[in-house]
Amino acid sequence: MSSTSIINLPNQQTARMPKNHYLNSGYGLKSWALTLDHKRIAILYLLTTLFFFCIGGLMAALMRLELLTPAGDLVASDTYNKLFSIHGIIMVFFFLVPIAPAVLGNFLIPIMIGAKDVAFPKLNLLSYYIFLIGGFFELYSIIWGGVDTGWTFTTPLSTHYVNTNVISAAMGIFIAGFSSILTGLNFVVTIHRLRAPGMTWFRLPLFIWSYYATAIIFILATPVIAITMVLIAMERVFGIGVFDPALGGDPILFQHLFWFYSHPAVYVMILPGMGVMSEVVGCFSRKRVFGYTAVAFSSVAIAVFSFFVWAHHMFIMGISNYSALVFSLFSMLVAIPSAIKVFNWSATMYKGSITFETPMLYAFSFIGLFTIGGLTGVMLASLGMDIHMTETYFVVAHFHYVMVGGMVSAVMCGLHFWWPKITGRMYPEQLGKLAASTLFIGFNLTFFPQFILGYLGMPRRYHAYPAEFQVLNVMSTAGASILAIGYLLPAMYFLWSLKYGAIAGSNPWQATGLEWQIQSPPLKDNFEEIPVVDFEAYDYEWLANKTRHEVTNVG
Repeated sequence: MSSTSIINLPNQQTARMPKNHYLNSGYGLKSWALTLDHKRIAILYLLTTLFFFCIGGLMAALMRLELLTPAGDLVASDTYNKLFSIHGIIMVFFFLVPIAPAVLGNFLIPIMIGAKDVAFPKLNLLSYYIFLIGGFFELYSIIWGGVDTGWTFTTPLSTHYVNTNVISAAMGIFIAGFSSILTGLNFVVTIHRLRAPGMTWFRLPLFIWSYYATAIIFILATPVIAITMVLIAMERVFGIGVFDPALGGDPILFQHLFWFYSHPAVYVMILPGMGVMSEVVGCFSRKRVFGYTAVAFSSVAIAVFSFFVWAHHMFIMGISNYSALVFSLFSMLVAIPSAIKVFNWSATMYKGSITFETPMLYAFSFIGLFTIGGLTGVMLASLGMDIHMTETYFVVAHFHYVMVGGMVSAVMCGLHFWWPKITGRMYPEQLGKLAASTLFIGFNLTFFPQFILGYLGMPRRYHAYPAEFQVLNVMSTAGASILAIGYLLPAMYFLWSLKYGAIAGSNPWQATGLEWQIQSPPLKDNFEEIPVVDFEAYDYEWLANKTRHEVTNVG
């Protein structure tokens, strides 16, 4: 294994920004608001989801400040309830679920398969505006008093016992759900129908396999959460009694409906990140991804298994022992395809010519943090452990290791990897490495103490706690401050790079894949003519031969 870089970054003095790229095709607000270009729509999604990330992050910062001291002395208990509710709703439904599919998927899927756009460009733009309308409903809920049910909207709390903006918050999720369904439909049809000549299923990048599995979950699972939110609103307004036992309803039914969507939603958040990992690990190891077929089918297996594990969130809610054992088994089995990916990425790196550019550092961060999150998930799938720790900070830590440590690391990895393709500019490499290291350190300092807190019995969702837990909470809040720096650094140097960054060239990482064979930023229609694919995915020998051929011709 060698750490000697074989990647030659472009020279600012000699390279020039290519003309006629998609960013130049009309600068006006109208040209962006009515665009049908999948790349521009991806950027609109990026700006919108980052806006919601800032709102959710602000709520998290206020919670961590409250938890610096054992007494609830910064905000009142009902305000704290609103903080963690808004944080969860915004981060899950308006950042984590859409960020990777809507941004990276929208931008890259057509280019990676050799298409000029998605199958339904107008539907793609419509899905963005539907998402935006759902976001406005959530902003209304926040501005006019907030919501205090938690992100899970648990009944009968959400239907009878709170007087906050439950209906508008639920309707925001309901509306945004249509955006997810339309995006998933668009991806499935695009991947099936618009692949370039020669782009067979087993020449597809593993990124595409992951996003295809994600799209299937979008289409099958999202309608369930959408109708569940409608039922909550109808029960509050009309008293129809679906979940009210006094009227013949069943509050446990809500749990089944909610988690039937929400556990597959975990894989909606993580599967796209796994696709990013396959691209980055293969590129910076200079090798074809080990066990391509196994990694591809493991994405489909994760999507299938995700629909059979929802009740492991309900072990303390009165389901039968037999059901609990069955769901415990399935919850452990879903770890197998995830483990296949981690082991195959590790095998890909074995004896590879590894280089440690910024995207690869984020990939290491993802693999480490996701593995910890996955192992603790297996612990929570065990009945005895789950009953002890399900309402404690152990669950908070586990969830964040998978969703924030894993998924946000993957998003940062993907943005750093494809930023030169999206913008045509390079960012400062040393600052990128510093940001990746800061995020990894800050995240572990924030959330690892919460495993210990949960194991010791500190309950989640409380704004006051016994004094013996303070040291670990202070560590967690200090880590959150470091983590915030890890997020701010990329925001600053990405913005800086738009004007001052070195010109990237078409393939600064010397990667395979169709997206790296076109100019940066891409043309409005991606390709001057539809390409013919005559190489396998991650065929770095093919790339080396192609490069040698081009050098010979120039000579």
